[in-house]
Amino acid sequence: MMNRKKDIAPVLKIQYPLLQGPFGGGLSSSRLVAAVSNAGGLGGYGAYQLEPLQIKQVVKEIRALTNKPFNINLWVNDADANASDLNDVEFEHVAASFKPYFDELNIPLPSKPQNAASKFEKQVEVLLSLQPAVFSFVFGIPSREILNECRKRQITTIGAATTLDEAMALEDAGVDLIVASGFEAGGHRPSFIQTPELSLHGTFTLVHQLSSKVKAPVIAAGGIVDARSIKAAFKLGASGVQIGTAFLACEESGASNEYREVLFSDRAKYTSLTNVFTGRLARGISGRIGNDLRDVAEVLPFPLQSVFLSPLRKAAIEQGRMEMLTFWAGQNALSVKHKTVQLLFKSIIEDMQW
Repeated sequence: MMNRKKDIAPVLKIQYPLLQGPFGGGLSSSRLVAAVSNAGGLGGYGAYQLEPLQIKQVVKEIRALTNKPFNINLWVNDADANASDLNDVEFEHVAASFKPYFDELNIPLPSKPQNAASKFEKQVEVLLSLQPAVFSFVFGIPSREILNECRKRQITTIGAATTLDEAMALEDAGVDLIVASGFEAGGHRPSFIQTPELSLHGTFTLVHQLSSKVKAPVIAAGGIVDARSIKAAFKLGASGVQIGTAFLACEESGASNEYREVLFSDRAKYTSLTNVFTGRLARGISGRIGNDLRDVAEVLPFPLQSVFLSPLRKAAIEQGRMEMLTFWAGQNALSVKHKTVQLLFKSIIEDMQW
């Protein structure tokens, strides 16, 4: 169809070249993954925060709901180098920026978090033993040994690129498929060669570049919510699309009712990139805290900065102060319309005439 170099549906053993973006932070759900896979796409679960035993449980739950292929996503670089030696002075300096909001919600500031170390190697070990159909990853490239093991076990690999250089590095490593992650996408910017701030390419520019320069099939991600955006991505050379926010808005996702209400509200017009909640640059629907602290000079290393977000989010939701919070979502969130996986697929399939 159109200018696609290769149909990835047969490669992934799915009916349609539609991938569900894998969400972290409890926003993924086994129910969503199974619903997408059962509908003919590729469901994806963001497991980077999970311990190995939790990953085993998630895969067991998904397999109880579908016998179709699905994707488990991990972060190659899941902890900043300096997350293992945070000192008291650094923590107290950053905490001072957040203290007014904790005071406003009448909750105590959190204590300094424990140092963080990477889980990736142990996560991959259990993932290889579970042999999901697809292993996708962000923030880097797994070792050659890991990629070789995936090939031996017939696990399809998908890496994320925010620049042409990253895509070429993924292809050189032998990764099967490449996600072109445009800056419109919700959630974290998964750059790994240069900083995210120097890697902000729009989805369609990035798809055009990658499809012209790499042989591996390219999957467009960022701002893809409906058939119109899918057709545009295919016309520029994409072989598939990854849809995030539109699936996050579905009732099958792990998002709360309050979260989904924000996605369908007028606030969805306003998204921005910020690192103040996790320590890494990410896009979300802007809230007061994020707007106030957008230019904050210092943040804790990832994932330690998240120590502030969790209690603030919980208290704000309990107190009905949703305007304070930023909710991860893509730049095209305002175009999201459907509230179930079935309705979203039906709309796309009818408009695409598949």
